[in-house]
Amino acid sequence: MAEEKFKQSLGLLDATMIVVGSMIGSGIFIVSADITRNVGSAGWLVLIWALTGLLTLTAALSYGELSGMFPKAGGQYVYLKEAFNPLTGFLFGWSFFAVIQAGSIAAVGVAFSKFAAYIFPGIGEQHILFDLGFLRVSAAQVVSILLIMGLTYINTLGVKEGKVIQTVFTMTKIVALAGLVVFGFLLAADKGIARANWSTGFRLGKLEGGSIVPYMGMAGFGAIAASMVGSLFSSDSWNNVTFIAGEIKRPQRNIGLSLFLGTLIVTVIYVATNLMYINVLPMDAIANAENDRVGVTASLRIFGGSGTLVMAILLMISTFGCDNGLILAGARVYYTMAKDGVFFRQVGVLNRNAVPGRALWMQCIWVSVLCLSGKYNELLQYVIFVVLIFYILTIIGIFRLRKKRPDLPRPYKAFGYPVLPILYIILAGAICVSLFVYTPKFTWPGLGIVLLGIPIYHLLTKNNKRPNVDLTD
Repeated sequence: MAEEKFKQSLGLLDATMIVVGSMIGSGIFIVSADITRNVGSAGWLVLIWALTGLLTLTAALSYGELSGMFPKAGGQYVYLKEAFNPLTGFLFGWSFFAVIQAGSIAAVGVAFSKFAAYIFPGIGEQHILFDLGFLRVSAAQVVSILLIMGLTYINTLGVKEGKVIQTVFTMTKIVALAGLVVFGFLLAADKGIARANWSTGFRLGKLEGGSIVPYMGMAGFGAIAASMVGSLFSSDSWNNVTFIAGEIKRPQRNIGLSLFLGTLIVTVIYVATNLMYINVLPMDAIANAENDRVGVTASLRIFGGSGTLVMAILLMISTFGCDNGLILAGARVYYTMAKDGVFFRQVGVLNRNAVPGRALWMQCIWVSVLCLSGKYNELLQYVIFVVLIFYILTIIGIFRLRKKRPDLPRPYKAFGYPVLPILYIILAGAICVSLFVYTPKFTWPGLGIVLLGIPIYHLLTKNNKRPNVDLTD
């Protein structure tokens, strides 16, 4: 039986909601604490988020050109393969499967369980269901796996089912976040707190005991780079919409536009949220929020005793929608790799609902393993350096393809070319160098994970010499 084709069922709104929904998880409510401890001042806290937004927007605008040239499933994997070679594309796809996407899905799933435990204490991490010595399984981990399995099943039913969840939950998330910011300014803003916070200006230093201790020499660059790990991770996954290009109506137009609109919306929300924090909480309270949960601390100040419940519900909505977007998009990469003969052949087919069902379930199984291992956050810290390298390579790919393939149609060209793409490469490259110098315990393992893909690539290509046969699940 001939294989079914992807169905173009997603419009501009759906694509934009995938960008926004995949980006906004729980990071915006947590990582500002660590950033504040590292940079010390209100000015630098906002600047870190603004700089992250600038980098993200620049990359998204550049990806618009690539999405117009290759409007098919696979996104960044396809761009890297076409611009460089199949091995480069595979190394991205391997890292994406092993850690980047799977680790993100696991981390967001466990975050959902943690916040749900505010309402249902019985499913918290402290409730250990069984302990085998080498493996301890908590109720939160089981709930996370059930959530991921449920969303995976829904997405195997067809892209329309996945898009309904994504659009509804993301729009709810946007409204709720906007409401949090507005109520923060209306109900809890304190001029005295804001004045004291902004008096720190743009002094850069470590916040200790309410005082900013300046960094010596070049250590400040390391602090900025370390701070941006959290904000970059919170702003990542915006490229997920490119992975489902085969299911988007008018992809040459809508992918680029959704990337711009989605990343702009998230950047505005993130900067506004941090401005709200600065007007509601002293810098020391932001830096030392319990378990780094700045959002909960701010919500308690805004809504009083019910603030924890309000934030728990908001975060459950946020993480639920985020995980759905990550699950929906990730499987399309593995499907495309399998069709190219550089991944398990069995996942290179669509089911009767015209979605890569086997790829979805394979992703689900690996994510569940990561949930049980509890190592997903550690793995994600290893690869943020690698994620940036792949972004840089992809942007360089625009320059290469303009020389290698000038004949390809380019319905949308990178905004600000060549200035903005070069600016992104320089800024992201500077962050990579700083991470490499100041946080080697994270960068070397990340490189190790990527390089492990080289022997795996040769093994897979050796065993996949036969052409794929069209079949259905």
